[in-house]
Amino acid sequence: MIELDDSRNINSQLNYLYNLNRLGIKVGLSHTIKLLDKCGNPHKNYRSIHVAGTNGKGSTCSMVGEILMAAGYKVGVYSSPHLVSFNERIKINNIFIKDDEIALFIKNYKNDIEKIESTFFETTTVMAFKHFAENNIDIAVIETGLGGRLDSTNVITPSVTAITPISLDHREILGPDIESITKEKGGIIKSGIPVVLGKQAKLSLSILREISRSKKSKTIYQEQPQDIKISEEGTSFKIKNKFFKIPLIGGHQAFNAALSIAIINNFDSKINYKIIQKGLDKTTWPARLQKMSIKPLIFYDVAHNAKGIHAMLESITSLNACSPVGLITLKSDKEISMVVKATYGKFKSLIISGSKKNGLLEGKELAQSFEKLDYSNYIIENSFLKALDDLVKTSSKLNVPGVIFGSHYVAKEVFDKFGYLI
Repeated sequence: MIELDDSRNINSQLNYLYNLNRLGIKVGLSHTIKLLDKCGNPHKNYRSIHVAGTNGKGSTCSMVGEILMAAGYKVGVYSSPHLVSFNERIKINNIFIKDDEIALFIKNYKNDIEKIESTFFETTTVMAFKHFAENNIDIAVIETGLGGRLDSTNVITPSVTAITPISLDHREILGPDIESITKEKGGIIKSGIPVVLGKQAKLSLSILREISRSKKSKTIYQEQPQDIKISEEGTSFKIKNKFFKIPLIGGHQAFNAALSIAIINNFDSKINYKIIQKGLDKTTWPARLQKMSIKPLIFYDVAHNAKGIHAMLESITSLNACSPVGLITLKSDKEISMVVKATYGKFKSLIISGSKKNGLLEGKELAQSFEKLDYSNYIIENSFLKALDDLVKTSSKLNVPGVIFGSHYVAKEVFDKFGYLI
């Protein structure tokens, strides 16, 4: 192994890693398998739970991880994308991978990465699996990137798989319709391994059942949460007359929690109600209806597809009995026309912003999609920092909540303005 010298610069190492994005998104597992082999196949050294779906994957993985930690497991969690720091993607018992560990991995395997032509996500996935093995974890909770069947993470043989609600997203990669997308997401279902299904539309449910039957995998359906109540402090609900509460805001988070509980019950049935609630109490998942300011009341949510935005708006309006002011930014690869339709008539006013950073559309570019629907109640502000100021002023003036939504890639600016957590 190559030792890390004192002159190493983590920024240059991360720039090298990010530059692998030039290779694009390659569907298929061959590169990941080859790089894992060079690393000694670390993913075979621990148990794992694999989670796919469209919305709620990250929240579900976070809750599952916290419950397992409350039960005494040493837990690795791999998720994407990050909000502020790359290190967030790879953590063990909530401790992020360190800069020198990232740099050492790149230095040790740079030649292999280049020979194999591994992409950013392929390399990052292998880095996570290697980090988990080197630190002797008991269990890894793995979130897919895109899809499932050909996603880099689909090299693992998990103890349990789970699929959160599926909706239209990334059609240019996963397929043109819900049937194609469901088949891709359902590709994580493996022979003889139980799959836990979140709440699904009728067609998706039928397809996932058929995949499960063909793989001879036991299909488990999450319990439906009842008596859901939300507040600015979190969400409470009941499952089979047992009361649960979570710090995350929104009725959709009650369903994510119910899915997490079903995953846990099928991974380790000895984990009892008290331990489950202890884990749920500790769950944090920033930028998911995260309260950034109290006066005026400002939220940040990375919802970027129609289903996610609908859930976000439903929660905000039920909390405050009024429509909010919105600030939207989006990447160019999102289902923009569907997002525009999901926001139509839902805001007191809407600020459209963005930049060329990380593939975000500029405000004037994004606004063109709103113009096509005769959407008149908006303003364009290309400076995102100025847009943040405008949101605060408008929210305060109208005495209604404000919400920043649409992208992970403005998180640093949002947190720099409001602070990381409230």
